[in-house]
Amino acid sequence: MSSTKKLKLEELGRIDVETFKQKEKTPLVVVLDNVRSMHNVGAIFRTADAFLIEKVVLCGITPQPPHREIHKAALGATESVDWIYEKDISEALLNLKKENFKVIGIEQTTTSGSISTYSISKNEKYAVVLGNEVEGLSEEPLTMYDAFLEIPQLGTKHSLNVSVCGGIVMWEFFKSL
Repeated sequence: MSSTKKLKLEELGRIDVETFKQKEKTPLVVVLDNVRSMHNVGAIFRTADAFLIEKVVLCGITPQPPHREIHKAALGATESVDWIYEKDISEALLNLKKENFKVIGIEQTTTSGSISTYSISKNEKYAVVLGNEVEGLSEEPLTMYDAFLEIPQLGTKHSLNVSVCGGIVMWEFFKSL
């Protein structure tokens, strides 16, 4: 018989917000382009906290904290993870490029490659952009991206919930960075 037991909350070694703020961050920014669901926004924040993501950029119609519905999924991660709101997605991407971020769109395009074969370099800073739940990434700034990546899918839907997609993408970059 196994002696495995679940860990209690106090056994998890969680850090407080101030300690989180002082820790070295994963050189990754997550940009939300017109993500409409507050639950998706909250879940992205929670995952960004888990992987020490540098910052979340909220664009367009993406709801902003504080909001009860965001907090429900974020569980306080909007307090630990740095974030900004930038109304215009093109302006947000331009600012990131000026800061030498490689801008990666997570979208199925004619030029997208598989995230599983994309070479992530420890010498680069990355910004990954997740689009609207129905429309995906905004059309206008498509020429501003350095690359497009997609998550291989074998089922009938060929789409994932944006917060699930964000979690997979953040994990892939976190592992390499």
